[in-house]
Amino acid sequence: MTVILKKINPAVSKTLGYSNAELFASPINSFVHPDDRGITSQKRDGLRNGVVLLQFENRYLAKNGSIVWLSWTSIPIERDKMVFAIAKDITYKKQLEEYERISAILLKLNEEQKQKFKQTEDIIKKKIGVVESSAEQRTDGNKLSSIDQEWLNGFEKTVRNYAGRPELNLGFISSELAISERQLFRQVNRILGITPNKLIRIIRLQLAWEAIASGKYRTIKEIANIAGYGSRAHFKKLFYEIYGIDIAELVK
Repeated sequence: MTVILKKINPAVSKTLGYSNAELFASPINSFVHPDDRGITSQKRDGLRNGVVLLQFENRYLAKNGSIVWLSWTSIPIERDKMVFAIAKDITYKKQLEEYERISAILLKLNEEQKQKFKQTEDIIKKKIGVVESSAEQRTDGNKLSSIDQEWLNGFEKTVRNYAGRPELNLGFISSELAISERQLFRQVNRILGITPNKLIRIIRLQLAWEAIASGKYRTIKEIANIAGYGSRAHFKKLFYEIYGIDIAELVK
């Protein structure tokens, strides 16, 4: 059965990048990530049978090709043969959770190294948890507000796009996001409780883990360049200080 949107909140269009006309013109499933269409259809069948859907997570494809993670609460309204649904953008949270998935893939890590990696990840998640608690007072949920989520996505996109370029600094990021450096510092600190430079480092190291997990790169220099570190020695030292892992063990 083809399911289409009847009415949407403006935030949906803003999050996915499609116009209202585009969203109304195509079946909902056409916007769902191909790998999630099967389970999404199953959940939809449950809604048709009157089953309320709580905190169901799936991926959507934005117009620019990026993946957006959404968490759904959906309630069937049998009288009108419709479903009322609220979705929260949890993309940034999912990206941080990627650390744990990647560490599990890297079987070369010993138990001590895995524990060090987990401890680092827990610190990051703890900071996000503090934000989620305060966000609960600002919104109707316990996640980052959609505005903060969108802003962080823009920050990360800028770092990822320019990670390997020397012009990437706080001044450049501020210019790209159309705010002052002081505002940049205040915004990151308010949302995550960390400095912009620490957030940049988190994103750079995520790029490094993605490069390692891909198996395409065999030298520390290649991975350092992808993460935006010009000095191989500095990158290797930083990686060890944070994770307790000699990166040379992962690229043999």
